[in-house]
Amino acid sequence: MRRFLHILLSCLVLAAGHVVARAEEQSGYRLVEDVLYRDHAEATDAMRERCKLDIYYPENSREFPTVVWFHGGGLSAGNRFIPAALKGQGIAVVAANYRLSPQVKSPAYIEDAAAAVAWTIRHIAEYGGSPNLVFVSGHSAGGYLTSMIGLDKRWLAAHQIDANQLAGLIPYSGHTITHFTIRKERGIADTTPLVDEMAPLYHVRKDAPPLLLITGDRDMEMLGRYEENAYLWRMMKEAGHPQTELFELEGYNHGGMAEPAHPLLLRFVKETTAAHKKAAQ
Repeated sequence: MRRFLHILLSCLVLAAGHVVARAEEQSGYRLVEDVLYRDHAEATDAMRERCKLDIYYPENSREFPTVVWFHGGGLSAGNRFIPAALKGQGIAVVAANYRLSPQVKSPAYIEDAAAAVAWTIRHIAEYGGSPNLVFVSGHSAGGYLTSMIGLDKRWLAAHQIDANQLAGLIPYSGHTITHFTIRKERGIADTTPLVDEMAPLYHVRKDAPPLLLITGDRDMEMLGRYEENAYLWRMMKEAGHPQTELFELEGYNHGGMAEPAHPLLLRFVKETTAAHKKAAQ
């Protein structure tokens, strides 16, 4: 089964590459850059520097889905970007930066991620998108942020938004235990697991948005990342969550698994969007 999935994903990646190459030659998409998603009056200098996002969207479309994308980097490095494989696919992509450790400590970066998603829900209709079709995704640290703000409802509740309004969560190789940078901030080794309120696993619940977990090969991943996600998958099932899936991408390490994961994200967004629109009829 794992080898079949590897072959299938290879074909999907090749197909997606051709679609992106054609789509980038077409007009109809616009990129808006450097939008401050924090309140101007209350933003600190650090927020004005880091709390910005870019919006890539189809200009001549309406009610399209949006993926909010958070970059990786261990919560201590990295910058926002629009994944090339997500361009030209009929969706919007909102790529957001967030403040980083050690300049800030937990939970500042989670608060930023929630603020970026809240901004998107409130403003995406201005660009033609549907606030009811906002998905959240990201790789590594971005995957951790995805799971935290989607499963722990308090972060979006601070913006008067119910996390259950999200159309779906697609974390790529994200920690499901407490992130190693947060443990480092507390003086805990990265090989010492911890599950507390800063762990997505702590917030397992039946009524969460649809959840697609994707990791690299269990024998090539970072710090047992596949096993963490497998445990979250199992506990979501035990809690009665009806829409949790887990994919292990055989042959791909932690850094290399993002590209072959993109076709799975696109399929998930397409299928979930179709289900939403059918239910609304």
